[in-house]
Amino acid sequence: MQAPRTTRRTLIQAAALSTLPLATLARAQQAYPARAVTVVVPQGAGGANDAIARIVMQRVSEQLGQAFVVDNRVGAGGNIGTAYSAKARPDGYTLMLTSDSAQVIAPALYKAPGFDPIKDFEPVAAVATAGYVLVANPAFPANTVRELIALAKAQPGSISYASAGNGTLNHLIAEVLRKQAGIDIQHVPYKSSAAAATDVVSGQVPISVQSLPSCIGFIQAGKLKVLGVVNARRVAVLPDAPTIGETLPGFGFTPWYGLFAPAGTPADIVQKLHAAVDQALAAKEIQDRLAQQGAEPWRLSSAQFGESVKTELGRWAAIVKDSGARVD
Repeated sequence: MQAPRTTRRTLIQAAALSTLPLATLARAQQAYPARAVTVVVPQGAGGANDAIARIVMQRVSEQLGQAFVVDNRVGAGGNIGTAYSAKARPDGYTLMLTSDSAQVIAPALYKAPGFDPIKDFEPVAAVATAGYVLVANPAFPANTVRELIALAKAQPGSISYASAGNGTLNHLIAEVLRKQAGIDIQHVPYKSSAAAATDVVSGQVPISVQSLPSCIGFIQAGKLKVLGVVNARRVAVLPDAPTIGETLPGFGFTPWYGLFAPAGTPADIVQKLHAAVDQALAAKEIQDRLAQQGAEPWRLSSAQFGESVKTELGRWAAIVKDSGARVD
């Protein structure tokens, strides 16, 4: 006896539904991440952001079982890589680990940075803070910030400083120093911190503001000397190096690095990434590796990190305006 026509039709439809969408359904149900994740670093290889990204994301990769591949996209003070990340598909497979200079300082420096630091991104996790230092070639006659200021005032315009590029944190900190100390020093922009540090080591340019992750090896090898620490407090890896603020009261910055996703990335993916980063930062091995680079973990909730970004935007806008720095 044959089944009624409507019943046969229903069975056929059910069979089709049970077979045709299987591949799609399986993909939808795969736990994130199901494939490699790209982590854009808007700064060059060898700099602080690059070093911190590779240390932390390697551990995240091990925890989540997929490759987290660092993609250095440099240029325009970090704007090129940041704008690229802002336009990426919000599916968790393109992230950005960036510095405060690119995320909260560049919008005050550039008329059209190519992104909105609040509207275009989901704050995933604060990652680290890093030590920054004013370094010089060992042959440079000044050995302290006070001696540098005296030399610069005696020879205005004769001293140049290297930075990672126009609008980068290295550049802006040096400009604040220049203005606060009342000295005339000349800016020489490079395409990365590593390139700037290399030319200070070789004597092409006498001084530079550098992150410790990008120059600690040169300092320990005696190829660079520290004139002063940029941070508000002395850093653990260089306990005997005085801060610039000890010579110029009120001077002090604590640069940070954080992980972002494009706006619209699903909340469960953001939460999973935050948990993985936080777990990585809790590991002593990662803390030790960061310390060797002159950095330390910075652990906040995603919401706290987002509020910090908003606060920093206002703070740096005021600093940029006061310093007179501008990149157009």
